Amino acid sequence: MATHNRITRALSAIAIGAALLLTASCREDMHNQPKFKPLRINPFYADERASRPVLVGTVARGQLREDQYFYTGKINGKDGDVFPFAITPEVLARGQERFNIYCTPCHSRLGDGNGMIVQRGFKRPPSFHEDRLVKAPVGHFFDVMTHGWGSMSDYSSQVPAADRWKIAAYIRALQLAQAATPADVPAGMTVSNQKPQFHADTEPPMGSDKATHGEAPSGPQTEMNPR
Repeated sequence: MATHNRITRALSAIAIGAALLLTASCREDMHNQPKFKPLRINPFYADERASRPVLVGTVARGQLREDQYFYTGKINGKDGDVFPFAITPEVLARGQERFNIYCTPCHSRLGDGNGMIVQRGFKRPPSFHEDRLVKAPVGHFFDVMTHGWGSMSDYSSQVPAADRWKIAAYIRALQLAQAATPADVPAGMTVSNQKPQFHADTEPPMGSDKATHGEAPSGPQTEMNPR
């Protein structure tokens, strides 16, 4: 009986030990997986580089630019003069918004090149209304925004391609507006020909006298009850 118990205990110990070994080997596989660590030495390759060169023609996901004109503005190496999508009021509104954000500091809201930083001494860009740029194809403006021109840096990282086209459309609208006539206004729309009136001096909100520092303003006042 004692011998049988010893044999049973021995078999149990062996079974437990085998189970522990199997569990440990599983855990070891999970911790030490066969993998390459970026920019580490790996003797598997002749050049011992774990990070492999990108294959020729590899395109990152979301970066397949099949429409070359949309991303370059050029046809056979020359600036194109056609928009890659229909120009709608929504497109022009978006172009105006982006133009006012990125372009007006130099070009001004009129596109005449007299932006605020130009008034502070920065080099003045050409006016969009000069004959050379009025006749320039729209692809030219897209290319300049993409690659820069002269002292102007490129805006390809700040402004997506679609917005660059919309800005170009708005620039064209600014150019057309300079020589527009009432006959060019679409049916059902009216344009005021009166100049806006600006008033430099406005009345203070309370009373006619402007209070100076330390004085109470004239006019009705509300008494505050201290708590």
